Amino acid sequence: MTLEELRNKAFFQNTIDVWIAYCEEQKRDWYDTGAYRRFIQHLNANGIKMQKFPLCIKESGGMYERGKDKAQFLEELSKMSSDDAAAYTVKLSESVLAAIRSFTIAAA
Repeated sequence: MTLEELRNKAFFQNTIDVWIAYCEEQKRDWYDTGAYRRFIQHLNANGIKMQKFPLCIKESGGMYERGKDKAQFLEELSKMSSDDAAAYTVKLSESVLAAIRSFTIAAA
């Protein structure tokens, strides 16, 4: 699913689903908690307004593309106590989509 398709579902989305859609567009693996945390740091550094989103791990969806378990990904993030490991709600405006796409996945 592309970011535009995600935005067409709802203008406000959680950053986990945005992260997965971004990675699908980039043909990258989304199951890297370190990369997700750098993604959140990137959004913060670009002044993207986000509100913490209490995403229920049990109801987040089961198996995702390539057999990856989204709930397991969220479980790993929940073990981290930093703000960049949290889920947020973000408004998918054109400027936010541009900021998302300006992120590059690189090793830490």
